[in-house]
Amino acid sequence: MAGKGRIIFHIDMNSFYASVEMAYDPSLRGKPIAVAGNVKERKGIIVTCSYEARARGVKTTMPVWRAKRLCPELIVVPPNFDRYRSSSKEMFSILREYTDLVEPVSIDEGYMDITDTPHRHRAYETAEDIQARLQKELLLPSSIGIAPNKFLAKMASDMKKPLGITILRKRELPDVLWPLPIEEMHGIGTKTAEKIKTLGIKTIGDLAKGDEHALKTLLGINGPRLKDKANGIHPAEVNPERIYEFKSVGNSSTLSHDSADWDELTGVFDRLALSVSERLQRKEVMACRLFIMIRYADWKTVTRSMTLSNPADQKKDIMEAAMELFDKHWNQNPVRLLGITGTELVEKQQAYKQLDLFSFKEDAKDEPIFQMMNELNEKYGQNLIRKGAVIKKEVSKTRGTSFNRDFFQDEKKR
Repeated sequence: MAGKGRIIFHIDMNSFYASVEMAYDPSLRGKPIAVAGNVKERKGIIVTCSYEARARGVKTTMPVWRAKRLCPELIVVPPNFDRYRSSSKEMFSILREYTDLVEPVSIDEGYMDITDTPHRHRAYETAEDIQARLQKELLLPSSIGIAPNKFLAKMASDMKKPLGITILRKRELPDVLWPLPIEEMHGIGTKTAEKIKTLGIKTIGDLAKGDEHALKTLLGINGPRLKDKANGIHPAEVNPERIYEFKSVGNSSTLSHDSADWDELTGVFDRLALSVSERLQRKEVMACRLFIMIRYADWKTVTRSMTLSNPADQKKDIMEAAMELFDKHWNQNPVRLLGITGTELVEKQQAYKQLDLFSFKEDAKDEPIFQMMNELNEKYGQNLIRKGAVIKKEVSKTRGTSFNRDFFQDEKKR
C-alpha cells in the first residue's frame, strides 16, 4: 500500500449492540445474547446478536420466539440507545485521532482516508493499532478493510469477522473478489441480484465483464456504476460532511394484532405523524412530499404518495395528508403495519409557503409581526429577532425507527 493511490479504511464494529452490552456487563461475555425490541409482542425482532448466538442459527431480523427455539439459553436484552450512542461517539473519537477524514455511515461503521497522513506508510500496522485500541479501551471488537477506495474497503472488512484486518488491492480482484456470488457484493440487494441474474450474471466477475448497455437498460445509471465497482472503480471521496445529508424522514409501526378498526388505525397514524413531525423539526427541515405505507395481514405492501401544497413539518399537516392518502387507498382489509415518510426535504430557512385561499388569512395575521421583525433586524442586525424558537425536544427511546439518522444529527453537534 506504499504507492501513490489512496489508502482507505472501512471500520466495521462486530455485533455492535451486543458487544456494547457485553462491555457494560462482563457476565454476558462468551454467552449467546441478542438485543431485541418488545419480546412480548409480535414486533419482537432480533436487532443484533453475539457470535455465540449466531453459531446456534440466530440471525438479525429473526422473531424472538424463533430465536428462542433455536437457542433456548439465548439471553435477550432490550436495546439501550443512549449506551450505544455513547460508545459510538467514543469509537469515532478514536478514529479521528488518526485523521480528520472520517466519514460515519452508520452508528457502528465508517470510512477513514489516511492517504495524506504519516500513517500511510504503515497502513496495516495502523489498522492493528486502531483495532487493538477499540478492543482495549472500549472492549469492542471490530473488523477493518484496507483498500484504494471505499467500495473495496467495505468489501474487505466483510471478509474476516470478527476481529479481522484485510487488505484488498485492485490486482487481487480476479482471485479474491470476482469468484464471489453476486449477492455478496455491497450495494446489491436481493431484488437487484434477481434482475442481474436474468442477464446470466451470477458472480461479481460476471458483472465486471458484463455488457454495459444491457446493464443500463436493466438498472438505469446504476447498472454501469455497479460494473465499475466490480472492476474496482469507485471515485467517491471520504467526506466527513456526508453524514448530514439525508433524503427522507420516516417512521413505521407494526400493530400488536391485525386490525381493520378505523379508530385504532387513525391512532397509529396520529403517533407516527407526531414522531415524524418532531424529527423534521429537530433536523430543521420540511417535507415537500409525503408517503404512507400499508402492509396487510397477508404481507401485501402498498405505498402511496402525494406532493404537499406547502412544505410541512407540523403534525397537523402531516396527519391530514396521511389520512387523505389512507382514506383513498385502504381496501378495508386488516392491517399489520403502517408507515409515514416525508421526502424531498428542504431546509426550514429555505422553505417557502404558497399563499392560497385557505392559508392567506392565517399568513395575513402574521404580516405585521414580520414587518416589525424586518425593521428591527435591519436597524440592529440580522437575526436579532426571529418568529418563534427552535426547541430541542427529548425524543422517545421507543418511538422512531431511524436511530442512525438521529445519531448523525448528534454527530453534527460535536
